[in-house]
Amino acid sequence: MLRQLAVFIVDWCWRHAVTVVIAAVAASILMGAYAANHLALDTDESKLISADLPFRQAERTIDGAFPQGVDRLVVVLDGPTPELAEEAIERLKAALTGGKTLIHAADRPSEEMFFRRNGLLFLSPDELTELSDKLIQAQPMLGAVARDPSLRGLLSSVELILQGVAHGQAKPQDIEPLIAQLDAAAALIAEGKTAPPADWQSMMAGGPARDTPRRFLMVQAKLDYGELEAGAGAGNLIRETARQLGFTPAQGYQVRLTGPVALADANFATVAEGVEISAPLSLIAVLILLFWGVRSARVVAAIMLSLTVGLVATAAFAAATVGSLNPISVAFAVLFVGIAVDFGIQFVTAYRAERFASGDPAVAVLAAAGAMASPLSLAAIATAVGFLSFLPTAYTGVSQLGLIAGGGMLIALVVDFTVLPALLALLKPPPEEAPVGLKLAAIDGWLQRHAKPIVWGAGLLTAIGAALLPVLPLDFDPLHLQDPKAEAVSTFLDLAKDPEAGVYSIETLAPSVDKLGELVAKFEALPLVRRVMTIETFVPDQQDDKLLIINDVASVLGPTLSPAKILPPPSPEDLVAAIARVAEQLAVVAPDHKPSQLLSGHLRRIAAAGPQSAEALQRATASGLATLVSGLRRSLDVGPVTLQGLPPQLLADWIAPDGRTRVQVLPKEDMQDQAARARFAEAAATVTPLVAGAPIAMEQSGRVVIGAFAFAGIGALAAIALLLGAMLRRALDSALVVAPLVVGAMVTVIAAKLLGIALNFANVIALPLLLGIGVAFNIYFVVNWRGGVTDHLQSPTTRAVLFSALTTGSAFGSLAVSPHLGTASMGLLLFLSLGLSVAATFVVLPAIFHLIGKPKP
Repeated sequence: MLRQLAVFIVDWCWRHAVTVVIAAVAASILMGAYAANHLALDTDESKLISADLPFRQAERTIDGAFPQGVDRLVVVLDGPTPELAEEAIERLKAALTGGKTLIHAADRPSEEMFFRRNGLLFLSPDELTELSDKLIQAQPMLGAVARDPSLRGLLSSVELILQGVAHGQAKPQDIEPLIAQLDAAAALIAEGKTAPPADWQSMMAGGPARDTPRRFLMVQAKLDYGELEAGAGAGNLIRETARQLGFTPAQGYQVRLTGPVALADANFATVAEGVEISAPLSLIAVLILLFWGVRSARVVAAIMLSLTVGLVATAAFAAATVGSLNPISVAFAVLFVGIAVDFGIQFVTAYRAERFASGDPAVAVLAAAGAMASPLSLAAIATAVGFLSFLPTAYTGVSQLGLIAGGGMLIALVVDFTVLPALLALLKPPPEEAPVGLKLAAIDGWLQRHAKPIVWGAGLLTAIGAALLPVLPLDFDPLHLQDPKAEAVSTFLDLAKDPEAGVYSIETLAPSVDKLGELVAKFEALPLVRRVMTIETFVPDQQDDKLLIINDVASVLGPTLSPAKILPPPSPEDLVAAIARVAEQLAVVAPDHKPSQLLSGHLRRIAAAGPQSAEALQRATASGLATLVSGLRRSLDVGPVTLQGLPPQLLADWIAPDGRTRVQVLPKEDMQDQAARARFAEAAATVTPLVAGAPIAMEQSGRVVIGAFAFAGIGALAAIALLLGAMLRRALDSALVVAPLVVGAMVTVIAAKLLGIALNFANVIALPLLLGIGVAFNIYFVVNWRGGVTDHLQSPTTRAVLFSALTTGSAFGSLAVSPHLGTASMGLLLFLSLGLSVAATFVVLPAIFHLIGKPKP
């Protein structure tokens, strides 16, 4: 009945080809318009995993308590010196908050700002005493630059000390650190070179007290998840604003973006870049292989046009059923083309074989319809069932892909029995001049003679693959899917080098501040925990002793750092005069002090060169002096720190309005190591189930993905076997279809293990594809065998399967050149699994047929 229906439909479409093609074009236009208007793109990666899972619920609970920390762009600014970096980040913050529509808020981290003001209280008394001594030694310079934050002020401090040297009250060695800093810049400028800004902090601080030239800005941006890069608009604005302010590499600055939003944007940008590379390669390879396989440009055109109609219809189906595509379900187009091209090749190959036999195209197309009705229908339905088996899993991204791809298989079946015959009728391919099958009689004979060892060998390989399956490498770190050279990725990895940065920390909530002690004690007892941070972390210990030291320093330096009057900036002529004067004094007062004489010579050459060189020395030595003085003045102006007296923003970032308190736990081991990450996540979960963070998300997401594919894989195989049993009405035939699938999958496991290919979020998609294509290929061979074919590799079906596999393999193989590591690994594993699956179909399945013998009619 199925054969009769297929023949009737193909006959009608052949005779009414013009009508069918016009209707297909009109329907494609309507469906394309519908898809364009109703099919959206949702690049929110948080929706790829079911929101009902416990770890996702924990994420929502913690994010709901502190929503200000969600979906932020992290701006990392590195400057030439700490002082210049501080000035730069404040200017950038002011520029971004000045009515920018793409920026909702831009704030410095409350923790950083707190420590910048109260950092001295977190040093040990010994460290604080050492720092105090250095600050007091630097008092002459500090006083001079506080009154005159310029090169003139620096040189005046040198003059002051030289006066002491001249009167025997000081030695030139007392100012060697100051001379060294000045001469480092003066030596380069005297040679006509550009000097980097001087690092005055090195004179006054070191170790824990030393600041770094890195600053952070947390940006709440307007995100558009309908675009491929949701935060691209805000990111581009930040970079352009920094460029306009002069914060460029040429000036010694580096402005980079990272954080969840920037990482997601970099991910999709790299994927898009890979598509731009692989798509043309794929299209060219598919067209060349199609032409080689069917030997007719008109037939190639018919297949490609029917694929286009089917793809548009599948897009409309996606718009009607899911409404928006996620980063995984967008792959439906690749899956559709990869499998639907096989359906088209099978039909066309059957048509060409019949055309060679009969010579009449009308008779040939009806014979092809009758011959392919059963195998193509079986293949399409079985493939659809395989894809639909992913629907009930918690991996929402693949669940949605399964629905769209499953529907697409049925659409491809309809198109191949309607639009494709009509196109063949209109395009009128030339008659066949030679048999369509392949000349592989020798290989057929070899397979028959060695059938038993082939089957035993396949069984052994399957057993080995099954044994290796539990130890197959897994890598569910999303960063390992991305281009490590991408700015957001490289910046994140740079930050991750510092174990105190907290990029791999986990977080939980305590019911209140009073309940923190017990929870913190449990985490601190874990050997895998480096440090636990809470709101109480911001209250330093030994405050009385430390405040005595700080107040002593403040009493000495306070008047020095707060002069009654600040001098205006010097003119270029003033600078030249000051430089010449100090050069002469150095030569006269310290004639035997080599560092002084070197500086004197360099200063003379700069003064002789004129105002331009003097201003260059001013830029190199005086930039950031005002910021240095104000920062030091602020850090000395501190009092006792209490929990109630903490800044409001800091309290809001650690204590929710309902009193729940944030707890941050930093790991001791390297979280880029999967085993260490799993240990840390499991240990944290023993303390409380309410934990969230990158290690938790990666481990739990990986388990969800593996569980989803294991459930769907076993379910798909069972469902396909039952379906084939019901439709073929023979358990043996069902087993013959499934057996090569299992062999191909297990041999793929062996190959992946040998090649060091780890399963990740991207390449696990090879499983549904392997099921879809493998089922189709095996069905064609089993139906042929049941129909009496004995020379399996010489049949037209083998030619169709071979070129179908080659076209599909070339499409997937082109993905391997993508700069996106996830896409590249997906292309490699797809190509590998497809090749091994086809090998099982071509070698193992015919060997099994030869062992069984001719089937009963």
